[in-house]
Amino acid sequence: MKYAIIADIHANLEALEVVLDDIKAQGCSKVVCLGDVVGYNANPKECLDIIRGMDITCVKGNHDEYCSSEVGLEGFNPHAEEAIQWTREQLTENDRQWLRDLKYIRMVSSFTLVHATLDGPQRWGYVFDKLAAAASFTYQNTSVCFFGHTHVPLAFVRDTKVGGGTYSKFRTEPGKKYFINVGSVGQSRDGVAKATYVVYNMAESSIELRRLDYDMATTQKKILDAGLPSRLAERLAEGR
Repeated sequence: MKYAIIADIHANLEALEVVLDDIKAQGCSKVVCLGDVVGYNANPKECLDIIRGMDITCVKGNHDEYCSSEVGLEGFNPHAEEAIQWTREQLTENDRQWLRDLKYIRMVSSFTLVHATLDGPQRWGYVFDKLAAAASFTYQNTSVCFFGHTHVPLAFVRDTKVGGGTYSKFRTEPGKKYFINVGSVGQSRDGVAKATYVVYNMAESSIELRRLDYDMATTQKKILDAGLPSRLAERLAEGR
């Protein structure tokens, strides 16, 4: 069975549509989402409707949490705070309740989904290095766990020690554990300005990173037309 693992859509409808088309072309039979369906970009309602309409298994991201509550936003950078406040106004109460009901961690088949970390999923910690990954491995009960949040695709592996780095395609090996960031559909931050997701072929034990062009100009225009910070449009082209 082939699973498509998507994360950090962030209300980028054009990127999501391109990814879903590619998922079909790759012959994936299931799609799962690692959270942050909403936030930053200009189509939160439309993206949420797609995820809900396709009945995609999803875990909760920090933007899903903040955009579905009235919690204070102290400590956020001004651009993120403005986008969250704007997104709250675009969602119905039913949308917000669906987001509030998402779990922090889910198991699907024989692998695990989490938005941020397994050692404290509700604290929204970032995993960029082996030390941070080691903390999640302590709580990982499956051989493979997929995560998001950083928007930077990295794969960590634990055997006798924790290693890891960037990847394009690799096979998992028995007896090892893998903690894998699948990148971001809607707001790349690793310098590659494309929509990114992963295909997990369980029959081959292979994990492939997919990077796709999308109609970024339309996404950027929507951000500006909505009155959201121009920096949110600019960073899409930078992939940062």
